[in-house]
Amino acid sequence: MTEGVIIKALSGFYYVQAGDELLSCKARGKFRLDGTSPLVGDRVFCSPDGAGGARVDRVAERRNWFVRPAVANVDALVFVAANVNPITDPFLIDRVSVIAAEADCELIVCVNKTDLDRGEQLRRIYGRAGFPVVATSAQTGDGIEALRSLLRGKISAFTGNSGVGKSSLLNRLLPGVSVPTAQVSEKLGRGKHTTRHVELFRLEENTYIADTPGFASFELEMMKPIPKEQLQYDFPEFSPYLGNCRFQDCSHRREPDCAVREAVSAGAIDENRYRSYLRLYELSAQQKSWELKE
Repeated sequence: MTEGVIIKALSGFYYVQAGDELLSCKARGKFRLDGTSPLVGDRVFCSPDGAGGARVDRVAERRNWFVRPAVANVDALVFVAANVNPITDPFLIDRVSVIAAEADCELIVCVNKTDLDRGEQLRRIYGRAGFPVVATSAQTGDGIEALRSLLRGKISAFTGNSGVGKSSLLNRLLPGVSVPTAQVSEKLGRGKHTTRHVELFRLEENTYIADTPGFASFELEMMKPIPKEQLQYDFPEFSPYLGNCRFQDCSHRREPDCAVREAVSAGAIDENRYRSYLRLYELSAQQKSWELKE
């Protein structure tokens, strides 16, 4: 059998990158019978189908997977943000940071359009929280090599509100690939989605980037519900203070002698991140979806 990674699924065909060879495969009928389907990002095992083509015989165990967009084995979510046209609301990043934590993904915060605005506040917030932060300009090329280094050896998916330059960054990282881009509306302050299907682009050996049509409107109802008590563990900067509150079941909202709230007051935890925690806690408590709006 030949082992490879599905880099695109389109019209019933799975395109599998196996070393330097790209195989066009159909899936075995058993996948339809047991209600599962291979996904972009799956590591699969293929064999000749006897008719000059190939077929997907087996899917290796997944690290994680998402329904919308349909992609598997994501090692890192790269949130592309900007502080100008459009300005990214940090709450959007915080929602995706929780998604990443729940899916056992790394979150990389990429502050783009730094030729127009350095985005110092965004860089400070997420650097202090412990996330890898990189400043880039798709226009000038600044920071592209630093971003490339953070992606090495991973399957990464780009996310963020539309218009922040995700496709432009892909075109910088992958000069041989032309990813469609769209202008940002001056009236609405956002761009149009330019990606129509999930596809992995090979950056180098064992390094792939997913450009997806859905990560900018990521729907948490497509994942298992996140209990409100779990959220504290999805904020890495809370970690040193957990277990040090007066009450063992402290929710870190109004209880006295709360170590997390004291850390916020002392400036050790960013107040913006803490406010996002409170908002997400309330949403989780109400069992409402956290659909990410553009």
